[in-house]
Amino acid sequence: MPPESAYLDWASQAPLHPAARNALLAAYDAGWADPARLHREGRQARLLYEAARETVAGALGVRPPEISFTGSGTAAAHLAILGGLAGRRRVGVHLITSQVEHSCVLHAAGAHEAAGGLVTRLAVDGAGRVPLVAFPPAPQTALVSIQSANQEIGTIQPVALLAQRCRAAGVPLHVDAAQSVGQLPVDANEWGVDLLTASAHKFGGPSGVGLLLVREGTRWVRPGPDDDRGDTRVAGPLNVPGAVATAAALVARISELAAEAARLHQLTARIRRQVAEQIPDAQLHGDPDPAGRLPHLVSMSFLYADGEALLDRLDRNGISAASGSACTASSLSPSHVLSAVGALTHGNLRISLGRDTTDAEVDRLLAVLPAAVAKLRADAGVTGL
Repeated sequence: MPPESAYLDWASQAPLHPAARNALLAAYDAGWADPARLHREGRQARLLYEAARETVAGALGVRPPEISFTGSGTAAAHLAILGGLAGRRRVGVHLITSQVEHSCVLHAAGAHEAAGGLVTRLAVDGAGRVPLVAFPPAPQTALVSIQSANQEIGTIQPVALLAQRCRAAGVPLHVDAAQSVGQLPVDANEWGVDLLTASAHKFGGPSGVGLLLVREGTRWVRPGPDDDRGDTRVAGPLNVPGAVATAAALVARISELAAEAARLHQLTARIRRQVAEQIPDAQLHGDPDPAGRLPHLVSMSFLYADGEALLDRLDRNGISAASGSACTASSLSPSHVLSAVGALTHGNLRISLGRDTTDAEVDRLLAVLPAAVAKLRADAGVTGL
């Protein structure tokens, strides 16, 4: 890495929070045994696991038995959607989601469709928000799955209003809160959702841990074979250290939220303002109102600039960022999110900040970015077009 570097891809993977690291190491020492066993070491591991579950439940405003730890946020979303559909099979096979969901949700929808189910993918407005006129769903709908905030452009969905309309129609709502938990106050009880999922590595927890919330009274059947180990919802042994570190990271992030949100809003507002002023033919995505988008994320596209080449040029200058679908660097397919909102899909750059992001790192980005875009346009022979 260059001597001066800036990690600006926190929405993809947040560095492990110091509180999570300490908890993880301690849990490896004290919680390594099988929590399903009745011996002393097993009981100790079980106590740690249940304490982690209680902590996460309290942070999300729900009861501990409603929380499960999964192998990833993707696994949690698949369990929530496919399990919610299985639990409502007698009602219908209709799933409602949106065109801008994370790929893990869209893949689950595709699997349901391939198995004979019906899927409606709602169009969104130019900011990426689901229009309320699309609700309430029909009572024959089995499940609605809508994200709380978008992973690429940061637009926040009106979850509480959507949940209210789903509840009035008697249709359960799953919310993918992977980008919200640890960035915004999330109270699943106040929102009124039936299923909620999140990913620990998005808020400073360890990789390979997801959160699955299934509210009491929600019809849900675990897809796949039964497993007599661990959690009744999740197959396989319990990851005690991962659960403990996830709980520690979540508590730490919640304590930082108020101060961090204000600081990050200021930094992202500065990025948006200076990019608009200094780079011709730049398009900024997401809700123009700061209250309607995540505080830490900026998405932009540049006409006549290649997104992957732009990432490479930034990386050579010590700046780590994301582009395209925000899920993989190997896919050359246009972003389905940008396509859905009618935005420029090439030359895309996603900047996401975190608790350690400094003013100097933002200064570095804003010093390098205009010249990087200009150089790419010059190399392509499109300067002045």
